[in-house]
Amino acid sequence: MITQAVSRRLAIAGLASAFTSLAFGQMETESVTLEYARKELEAGKAMLFDVREPQEHATGVAKGARLLPMRQLAARVSEIPNDPKTPVLLICNTQNRSSATLKFLLGKGYTNVRYVQGGMSEWGRRGWPLIRP
Repeated sequence: MITQAVSRRLAIAGLASAFTSLAFGQMETESVTLEYARKELEAGKAMLFDVREPQEHATGVAKGARLLPMRQLAARVSEIPNDPKTPVLLICNTQNRSSATLKFLLGKGYTNVRYVQGGMSEWGRRGWPLIRP
């Protein structure tokens, strides 16, 4: 039987863990913040896949992002690493396609993928650096 004091400590530890995750931009869901994605990409700690169409990708993208249009995903899924040690971030224009891509990959057994909240439209709105591939 768990005592009330132990139960309280476990609850506090859980809250502390959740707060730490939020403080570093990592959500407790299947997504990450734009800030977290940028930090991890620029530090070389995560791979960023742009699931937009080539004409959208050509308008500008975060440096280092790899183009993998959502409509080609089934044929090219092997290009996305399925290693828990390799974080994979998915980005589109607004997060609709990237969140759908995430669901597809989770169904394939991927555990190392998250989608980026806000997408490239928010990245651009913030004036963050974009390159033309």
